[in-house]
Amino acid sequence: MKMTIKALVSSVALTVAASSAFAAECIAPANPGGGWDFTCRQIGKILFDIGQVSEPVQVTNMAGGGGGLAFSHVVNERADDADLIVAASSATTTRLAQNAFGGMTADQVRFVGAIGADPGVIVVAADSPFQSLNDLVAAMQADPGSVAFAGGSAVGGFDHLKVLQVAKASGIEAVTKIKYIGVDGGADAITQTVGGFTQGMTGDMSEIVGFIKSGEVRALAVLTEERVPGFEDIPTAREQGVDVVAVNWRGLYVPKNISDDEFNAWAEKLAAVAASDEWKQAMADNGLAPFTKVGGDFQSWVDGVVAETEALSREIGVIQ
Repeated sequence: MKMTIKALVSSVALTVAASSAFAAECIAPANPGGGWDFTCRQIGKILFDIGQVSEPVQVTNMAGGGGGLAFSHVVNERADDADLIVAASSATTTRLAQNAFGGMTADQVRFVGAIGADPGVIVVAADSPFQSLNDLVAAMQADPGSVAFAGGSAVGGFDHLKVLQVAKASGIEAVTKIKYIGVDGGADAITQTVGGFTQGMTGDMSEIVGFIKSGEVRALAVLTEERVPGFEDIPTAREQGVDVVAVNWRGLYVPKNISDDEFNAWAEKLAAVAASDEWKQAMADNGLAPFTKVGGDFQSWVDGVVAETEALSREIGVIQ
């Protein structure tokens, strides 16, 4: 992957150089469509609509390496570009923690903020004997191997890590004994759980809404700081004594070498987007929950998440 990224960066840089007609540029590290593209286009549009930037924000799609191409481009070609923002999410920090970007590390950029998230959830089948997260945790504490989970990411991916975080926060040390089956997306994971092949499903809120409404599953916990608007009957893990927040956040990073004033200016602009009616409507339209952390607060939070993800990934053998 490292050689591929290096080979592609120079050619992409020629295309990006034509962005001088715009006040700012947002790189979406993927093709059009999907979460990173949504982040750039929605945030970029609202920045201009509410007067935070004087010109429309250019969106550049830079797919490759699961976000690694864009990351390498920013680090190697644009490290002091104060007019550049880059879409990021939990996948970005997970891949950095697991050394998926060819040796590049999270501290080579600055994470400026997140202003929305797809909340993590733990669900069971509607007829499951587990009535609460504490019931599920108690079963894992008694015998970690007795509870199996399905999720839409591969082993070591974000869905798997959510379960491990819950286990760790509950005092379970033998987390490698907890069974996890990675399948192709949240719907397949729910099918495994409803069919009785696993005792629980770990995923994102957006994946389970239809199944909750149809009565096929019961959500034991949402992994957010507060209950999710529209789903106030689902308690947080924290309410149940399990101190875990695991959300697929939508946000931005900026080049490492911009000044603190420039970093803080982007944080203020992002906070203005978060407070806008336009962004609140965009979240409602796309199934996102409020999750606002900007500036140094967000950078510190990301540092903690990366360290925890790296430690968990080493423990389960995803990285050495």
